[in-house]
Amino acid sequence: MTHDHDLVLRPTDAQRAAALAPPPGRTGGDLVVETLRGLGATTVFGLPGQHALGLFDAVGRSDLRLVTLRVENNAGFAADAYGRMTGEAVPLLLSTGPGALTALPALAEAAAASSPVLAISSQVPTAGLGGGRRGHLHELRDQAASFRDVVKSVHLARTPSQIPSVIAEAWESALTAPHGPVWVEVPEDVLRTETFIPQVTGMDATPHELAPRPELTALAAHWLENAERPVIIAGGGVIRSDAAGKLKQLAERLSAPVVTTFGGKGAFPWTHPLSLQSWLEDRHTTDFLEDADVLLVVGSGLGELSSNYHTFLPGGRVIQIEADLGKLESNHPALGIHADARLALQALLETVAERPDPAAPDRVRAVLSAVADRLASQNLTLEQGLLTSIRSALPPRSPSFWDMTILAYWAWSAFDPKHPNTMHSAQGAGGLGYAFPAALGACLAEPGTPVLAVSGDGGAMYSIAELATARQHDLDVTWLIVDDGGYGILREYMTDAFAGRTTGTELTRPDFTALAASFGIPATLTSPDDLRADLAKALATPGPSVVVLPATLRMFAPTHV
Repeated sequence: MTHDHDLVLRPTDAQRAAALAPPPGRTGGDLVVETLRGLGATTVFGLPGQHALGLFDAVGRSDLRLVTLRVENNAGFAADAYGRMTGEAVPLLLSTGPGALTALPALAEAAAASSPVLAISSQVPTAGLGGGRRGHLHELRDQAASFRDVVKSVHLARTPSQIPSVIAEAWESALTAPHGPVWVEVPEDVLRTETFIPQVTGMDATPHELAPRPELTALAAHWLENAERPVIIAGGGVIRSDAAGKLKQLAERLSAPVVTTFGGKGAFPWTHPLSLQSWLEDRHTTDFLEDADVLLVVGSGLGELSSNYHTFLPGGRVIQIEADLGKLESNHPALGIHADARLALQALLETVAERPDPAAPDRVRAVLSAVADRLASQNLTLEQGLLTSIRSALPPRSPSFWDMTILAYWAWSAFDPKHPNTMHSAQGAGGLGYAFPAALGACLAEPGTPVLAVSGDGGAMYSIAELATARQHDLDVTWLIVDDGGYGILREYMTDAFAGRTTGTELTRPDFTALAASFGIPATLTSPDDLRADLAKALATPGPSVVVLPATLRMFAPTHV
């Protein structure tokens, strides 16, 4: 018979000796660092601030790689991208008040994209907590309240002994499906005060697996194998759970066409005979999806962009596999399967019978041909040519990061990512300034691989300070800035909606090539005809570079109005 006490791990002689004689001068900041190292962290992002100096001092005395950006929000975007590329929880170190709040938009993007960012913030000294209003610098009545409705979970450490358990709990939360950002707070005095607590060893924070219920996957398999016109929508959950291979196996077994959402780019091969690509903002695709008698939605909540602005109305049965319980059946009634995409797809593969349908590729080609014909009637050769040039210049396995700009909106529908987890954008929360700092995070996650960032001139101004970061760390990033003298997509929206009037969309901007040169970064002024060659050269050159393309682009006509 086994009793609970039989399972207790006994300390080794080395652990016992370390506990009895911990190194002198250790602080709460050291407990944070030791816990992070014990959980497997190697790289941390952030900016120092007055209340967080005890934490940064501990990091400086450790072997953690510290990457400091120039703005907290940009540090959050970089951490987000590092997490997307590696699948690891990524520490983001912040200071109290303004520093913490500046990172809020980046954490909103991480939440929307299910990126495992571990935000660790300092707080005012313990005596100032609880709304006492003692007048500490950066004091907020309830700092965590500003983040509670954005992040996945909030964790507070009020004493040194709580630090290891609180961080381990947060780490586990960030990496349990659905992944997401978490918030940890530690007061300044707890971070700076010397502690007698032994060095942290034996940390464990194993994420929980979210497996599907077998009776649900059995019914889903029955529906799919007996369907006449099954179709699959693959969302970002397929990418995050590394399930692209299983998705391809299932689609081929069912002869089911697949369309990927903008967050699921790369989840299915672009040129596969069953690939509808990503043309979700096209009525031809919407009609095709509505005609499915069984629609399998994997890792998507079918939100605004994935449903052609909520004009998509399924005509048949819907099966929705989703790790985020809040998104399950949030837009359409379905057989809801609350599970990680990889585990659910594996369960279906073990259950579903083969369903041959030689006509399925013909139906896919007909939809893509109709989409191409619609675009051909709109005189959009410039925009399509730019995407072709970028795809040609970018190495197949190089990641690309796209800001909220017209060329990115085109890329959501029309860009072939070549491989899973190689195309990312800020379409989760929709904030400006994402692309360049995110690309810096990807450079650190995949050293030796050139990375592309794409911004408009308006979005680029959010991130100019990070040219210094790119130069300081000599990162292999190429930043393509499409300069149209303003917020191009907002200009287009306002022109269409307000009888040609625009307000606040026109911008004074710098000479981006001269500005890059002032940071010691080579820059090229290019043209549509020269873009492919100039971009290829920049990507092949080690270190950071900037390519500026003056161009005014147009969006394809919407089909949801």
